[in-house]
Order: sequence, then C-alpha cells, then structure tokens
Amino acid sequence: MGVFLSAERTRSRTASILGGAALLGASALILSGCAAPAAEEPAEPQGPREELTMTIGSVMPQSGALAFLGPPEIAGIDLAVKEVNEADMGIQLEVIHRDSGDTTTDTATVSVTDLLSQNVSAIVGAAASGVSKTIIDQITGAGVLQISPANTSPDFTTWDDGGLYFRTAPSDLLQGEVLGNLMAGDGHATLGLLVLNDSYGTGLAAAVTESFENAGGDVVEEQLFNEGDTSFDAQISALVGAAPDAIAVITFDQSKVILPGLVGAGYPGDQLYLVDGNVADYSADFEPGLIEGAQGTVPGLDIAQLGDFRERMLEVDPALTEFTYGAESYDAVVLLALAALAANSTDPADIAAKMQEVSGGSGDGEKATDFASAAQIILDGGTVDYDGPSGPITLDEFGDPTEATVGIYRFNADNTYSRTN
Repeated sequence: MGVFLSAERTRSRTASILGGAALLGASALILSGCAAPAAEEPAEPQGPREELTMTIGSVMPQSGALAFLGPPEIAGIDLAVKEVNEADMGIQLEVIHRDSGDTTTDTATVSVTDLLSQNVSAIVGAAASGVSKTIIDQITGAGVLQISPANTSPDFTTWDDGGLYFRTAPSDLLQGEVLGNLMAGDGHATLGLLVLNDSYGTGLAAAVTESFENAGGDVVEEQLFNEGDTSFDAQISALVGAAPDAIAVITFDQSKVILPGLVGAGYPGDQLYLVDGNVADYSADFEPGLIEGAQGTVPGLDIAQLGDFRERMLEVDPALTEFTYGAESYDAVVLLALAALAANSTDPADIAAKMQEVSGGSGDGEKATDFASAAQIILDGGTVDYDGPSGPITLDEFGDPTEATVGIYRFNADNTYSRTN
C-alpha cells in the first residue's frame, strides 16, 4: 500500500510535509504545493534546425565514502548518452567523466574546474549533497547547468543558483517521512540515531526525527560522527546503552564498520534501519545473517520492475551489482538532451529554461517514456512530458521533482536486500 504526501516549498529555505502521519506500507508519492503555471500559447516556430552537439560532464563518486554508488550512476549516464546518440534525432552527446570524491578532499572542485575548461553545457552530479554544496556555486556561477541524480538535501530547493540547478531525486523531507513512519508502524516507541555529520546526514536525521515523534515515538539518543572517522566505538556504546527499540543508521559506507559493531555490541540486527546512502549488498562483507531482517529506504522505483532497463544497464557495465540512482542518472541526461532539443540550443541558460517544460512541469505536454518518441514530439512542434525509468519526475520552479517514490527494502539472510513493496 502507499501513502499520499504533499510538500510546500518556500523561499525561507523551509519545507513541510503534510499528510497522513501513519505509514503502514510501501511507497510514497510527493506532489508540489506550488501550482503549475498555466499552459502557454504555442510558441512561434523556431528557425531551421541544425544538428546539435553537446558536451556534458559528470562528477560522480569514483572514490570516497559513496564510491559504491558511482558505477550505477555512471552506467546510467553512459546508457542515456548511448541511446540518445543512437536515436539520431538531431542531437549528439559527448560525456566527460570525472571523480567527485567526498567531502574530505577537494577532488570535486578540481574535477569541476577541469570540466568547465572544456566548455561543457551541463554537469551531472554530484551524488552526495555535501559534495554538491562545495561545487554548486562554482558551476552555476560559471553559467553552467548542474543536475544531480542523488542530491537529497532540502537546502537545494531554495539555493541561489540562478535557475541553473536541478535534481531528479526527491528531497529528504520525503524519505525522512517514510522512514520515521515505517519504524513507528513497526511498533517501535523509542529510537536511536547514528548520523554522518554533514548536510545529508543531519538533514535526513531531522526529517526522520520529526516524523517519528509526530507518530508518537521518542528519540532517546543521537550520535554524530564526521566524514573520515574510522572508529565508532563511543557512538555505538552510547546507542546500545540507551537501549532504543530501533536504531537508524544514516551514513555512507561507514556502515561496513558500524553495522558489525552494533551487532557485536549486542544490538539485534533486525532492529536496524538503513537509508539510501548505505542500503547495499553486504554479502561479501558480513557473515551470513548479520543484518537479516534489517530494513532500509531508497528513493526510486524497483529496478526489477523496470522492464529491460536493468539489462540495458548491464550491457553498459556488466560488472554492476548495485543499481541505486542509475535510473535517476539516466533521466538526468535524457532531460538535458530533450531540453536542448526543445531550445534548439546547447547554451546552458537556454537548456535550463526548457527543463521544467520537458519534464511535464509546465502543466502541459504529450506523454513519452523514451527519448526517441519524446524527441519526435519536439521535432513535430509539440510539447513533451517525459516520464522515465525513475518515474514521472515533473520538475517544479525550483528544479525539484514533484513526484517520487520511496521504496522499502528488507535484508536477507545472505545480507543482500529485496524490495518489500
């Protein structure tokens, strides 16, 4: 079952989730409280079209604490580039991949400097909200469009980006609502939190806390750690000592140390809850059964329900074992290509001006679920409303998706995970 949620965004950098306080099930749909602008009269026909060639960059985690998410994100980008080029619908893409690292290094800044020197029209990334906060001003300040498939910090909704920042992942206000209500719905009255002390971790923890407390629960212990920390003994001791009914672990790959530490200190593995930053295949890392029954939340649709999309991803990278944010990365590139086609331009500002429209956010448009058919609508003089493998998307005036699904996953005896909704 699902729950309907609505979100209202304001310029004061606050947002509130309204709707049912109890979540008993599976996925959530979020709709913007901002009314879509009225459909405009058809624009005058553009001048003669020329074949567009657009260079885009990517800054995805090839190293650092989120490196396990790099392969599916890069594969999603490469698959979209491949399919856009093969469609031969008036635009050809070239992509330059660079590493984002994490917030313990300046890798992302160096990578963006390199990409900007190569006159990219747009940069896809970063994955981590904390990393994007170090580069968003650099990118948009240079007049280049940025679109992230995985940034979830609510702060980006009202960032002063000149209309050049977009994302295909929903704000953590949604994931926090789902996770908090999931734990309350599972009968837990007290909660402990182990949180990465960055914009992603603290923002998601605040949303989880609000939702859990609104459902009648009590957060009895919260422990923070910093990126780069390698020992978590003090935090684990404090959490286990507080004896909460559930512990939410809001981290990246630090979970490879934290989860065995919690279980080793006597905390039941099936009372642990994870998030998109650490829901991963741990079959090669943990002894069987270590976190069997643990649950986690991840924005996006189930890769197993996306037809042949998983197989297409594997054709690009046969070594893939994770697929999280692969669909969002794919859709980010398709939206860029469609917006460039609609603008008949590869200028970043022109592309940005068409991003909301091609996603369906203008309130008008003909539905299409693949690049070729979407491009044909544009070439025929129409307005397209693209829905991709990550979902309807439908960007609002702030560049946020106004429709999204958060899936709930349960860990199996071999420490792999399966969607339960």
